Parts: sequence; C-alpha cells; structure tokens
Amino acid sequence: KDFDYLLQKFYTVDKTTTIKSSQLNADSLLKKDCKLSQDNSKPQILIYHTHSLEGYKDSKSGDLSTTVVGVGDYLTKLLKEKYGYNVIHDRGTYDKDRDNAYSVAGPALEKILAKNPSIEVVIDLHRDGVNGNTKLVTETNGKKMAQVMFFNGLSRTTAVGDNDYLHNPYIADNLAFSFQLQLQATQQYPGFARKIYIKGYRYNMHYRPKSLMVEVGAQTNTLQEAKNAMEPLAEVLDSVLSGEN
Repeated sequence: KDFDYLLQKFYTVDKTTTIKSSQLNADSLLKKDCKLSQDNSKPQILIYHTHSLEGYKDSKSGDLSTTVVGVGDYLTKLLKEKYGYNVIHDRGTYDKDRDNAYSVAGPALEKILAKNPSIEVVIDLHRDGVNGNTKLVTETNGKKMAQVMFFNGLSRTTAVGDNDYLHNPYIADNLAFSFQLQLQATQQYPGFARKIYIKGYRYNMHYRPKSLMVEVGAQTNTLQEAKNAMEPLAEVLDSVLSGEN
C-alpha cells in the first residue's frame, strides 16, 4: 500500500513520463475485475505484433515464423489447446516503416475488433532490444527461457503533460491488468517477469480495457528461449482471466 515501495518493487518509469500515486494504488489495481466475461463460443483474445519483424539471434531473414510472430503462434496454440480460449492471431506486418508502425497497425486492429466485437483481450507481443552483453534468461521447470516484461503507456509525457490527442479511456484498466499479471507471475515464477515498464505514449492500448503489451526476451535470446517463455505466460494469463489467481 506504500506508493514508493510499489513503484520500486514492480515498476520502471521511463524518463519521458511521470506517474502519480493515484494511478498506482494497490487496492484499486487488485480490485479491478480482469476476468473474461464471455465464454469461448466467440473470439475472446487477439494476439498481434506491431513490430512483427523483431527477431532473435537465430532468426532467419524473411521467415516470420522465426521472429516474434512465431512466438505468437506458440502462445496462440497454448491458449487454444491447453486452456480452451478462443484466440485470433493476426500475423500482419506493420513495421516495414518502423517509425510509423503504431499508426499503420491501428486501422488494422480496428477492422479486426469491429468484425469480432466479442474480443476482450488484446495482446501486442514484442521483443526487446538490449545491450549485446545483456542476457534475459531464466530457468523454469527445468527449461531455459526468455524473461518477459509487461509494458504500459500513460498518454502523458514529462515535457507536455497529458496528451489529449492520444486519449486512452482505459489507462487504469491497462495498469490493473498488467499489475495483476505481474503479481501472479512473481508468485508462480519468481524471476520470470522483469519490472513493468511505463512510458509516455499510448501504443494502441486504447481499444480494449484488457490491452497488454509484452516484451519477450531480446535480440540476445534464441527463438526457442522465447517460445519456452510462452508456457508460463499462458498459465499466468489463464490464472488472471479465469479469476483463479
């Protein structure tokens, strides 16, 4: 319940933004209902990749199955076959011009969500970029795997303040969703999830309350390490979405 403790224990706040104690209140974050409200007779979860070309150290040029898209394929498989969710995996490429990827991805997301209004969870799966000497590897259930990092945008920059042109009515919901996942990951798989990263912009997280951005390892990880990480991630997602956490 102490804001400073919560901030230091669970978050990394980028210098581009600031966050207030009113936004990081443990009681509010944990009381938010993040369970799915609909059964799996219609699509429930959308997985996509703003940066589909992000690869790993053994990825093959031109083969999306060896990039973060392939990682999304495996997460989709787990959520469908092991946990019974109805999942759509959009394998579209939006980052041929990386600087405009979010602007390109937005209209495509809108079309998918308009066609499938039953979707409650939107997951943007990425791969981080780190110093070449940084190894984001942990071991869970005897398997080496990439660490993951949940990511939030506040639509607020230090320089400008709240950005009305990047309005997101679901910031509180986004924060609660990532925090509940982080807490569950910390309890079930210590060392698996890095601190939640908070930055200033919106990152297309305004389409659904349960919108999530996840960084799966980095360019220093192997594709297999990234895929292995989907097993605990799928379990953590199920714990929160089913309300069993």
